[in-house]
Amino acid sequence: MTNCILLTRRSCVAAMIAALAAPSFAYTDKPVKLVVPAPAGGTIDAFARTFSDQLSQEIKQPVVVENKPGAGGAIAAKYVLSQPADGTTLLVTVTNILTEVPHVLNVGYDPLKDIKPVAQMARSVMVFIASPKFPANDAKEAIAYVKNHPGKVSFASYSQGTASQYAGAILNKKAGLDMTHVPFPGSAPALTQVMGDQIPLMFDGSVTSKPLVAANKIKLLAIAYKARLPEYPNVPTMAELGYPDIDFSNWSGVFASAKTPPALLDKIHAVLAKVNESPAVHQRYTSTGFELIKEKRSRAQLETDLHTEFERNAEIVKSYGIKLN
Repeated sequence: MTNCILLTRRSCVAAMIAALAAPSFAYTDKPVKLVVPAPAGGTIDAFARTFSDQLSQEIKQPVVVENKPGAGGAIAAKYVLSQPADGTTLLVTVTNILTEVPHVLNVGYDPLKDIKPVAQMARSVMVFIASPKFPANDAKEAIAYVKNHPGKVSFASYSQGTASQYAGAILNKKAGLDMTHVPFPGSAPALTQVMGDQIPLMFDGSVTSKPLVAANKIKLLAIAYKARLPEYPNVPTMAELGYPDIDFSNWSGVFASAKTPPALLDKIHAVLAKVNESPAVHQRYTSTGFELIKEKRSRAQLETDLHTEFERNAEIVKSYGIKLN
């Protein structure tokens, strides 16, 4: 009997030591909300849903995606800032709402001080697209058409103050065009107008445009990024066509209130790094058009990256006179 009790005690101690030694990824015992600053069906929404299930498995808690579009992402960001800074309410977004929109809109918070980047996970790039009936099959033809129809062509964007607007404004100035900017609260409603031929042109994220290009619901005119995309090897970049400033990509990731304790942010960072290593998440990135970011970046490095991106966009806004419609 004594030996049995001793073995039981030893087993318990061994189990406790093993539990302490094993990495714990359950940083919370509460459900987690991933707040998305865009409507369902857009690039950011698609991104959040690629890893939400995997995150739930890792932390052993329900993970819910909540869409809070509007005001260039400010509604979602301020909602996150209004919640307890305990890691249960996180902002999932592309960096544009922090590094692009605040140069044009008064968002009501400081994007570089009030919000902290937690994890960088995937990247999406910009593409130049047209409605299916637009009488141009590539960017050169599209630019020529706009020049020949002054004051009659508009372009959509997925929000004021984003690269979707920046790219059109740069093209207007560099090519001597006069396209009218028509902003929408997200990619999905903007793309609906483009597919329906109400608005002929748009600079959109490759993730939301990819399935529509495959279904011939929109035309792909050019890549608004520094390099051609592997899935479209014959489609030139805007730089190749003489517009090197039209080079836009954003990384997608998870952000939290700056009031969140650093130790907790480190735990969430570790969880998300593990999530991003999942083969299932890799497969979803590939199928939706996201590019997996393999380089490991610390939270401090991500803050530096955000500052760099913010300053680049500030210069674009100043140089091209980008402002609210």
